[in-house]
Amino acid sequence: MPDLPHSPAADRNKQPILDALIRILGERGAALEIASGTGQHAAWFAAAMPRWTWQPTDADARMLPALEGRVEEAALPNLRPPLLLDVMTPQWLPQGPAFVQGEEEAKFDAIYCANMLHIAPWAACAALMQGAARHLLPGGLLITYGPYFEEDAAPAPSNLAFDEDLRSRNSAWGIRRLKDVAAEAGAAGLSLRDRHPMPANNLLLVFGR
Repeated sequence: MPDLPHSPAADRNKQPILDALIRILGERGAALEIASGTGQHAAWFAAAMPRWTWQPTDADARMLPALEGRVEEAALPNLRPPLLLDVMTPQWLPQGPAFVQGEEEAKFDAIYCANMLHIAPWAACAALMQGAARHLLPGGLLITYGPYFEEDAAPAPSNLAFDEDLRSRNSAWGIRRLKDVAAEAGAAGLSLRDRHPMPANNLLLVFGR
């Protein structure tokens, strides 16, 4: 489907992220993706991890047709139709059959969120952490990807420029400090388990109970 929206950045980073996910996650499970955007990650990961059920979502209803097109193009039995999900809402997912047998609400082995925190208000970070704590199964992991500023590391010039550009476009946006993100996770009962350096001055962060 050539008319589907395409992100060059998603094409560049999908394989390094997949390599990390394969090392971090078990052989099978159910994953919820927050802020799926064009759906390129969802389709790539679901194809490479056939024993994982992948649920893409996005807060922008305008993205759902593109996500649906990506799911249809992929034609994978483990890639679910996309859902509308805004982390700022008190109920993330519609009532219905649970994803995991025996659970009364949707629970997941993994929740994945890439490149959202720096293009959302800071309150979205707390909302992400609190929602993840509600929807993760025991032993489940929240995995985030994107640029972060760290206290003990000099920021990359490209990240400083990116942060300035983000804030010029929206004063509520900006690259977040890792210690602040970890503090919000802690307030929700999650802790930073691991930090994986990624290409282009990004990090893959792993949170769990």
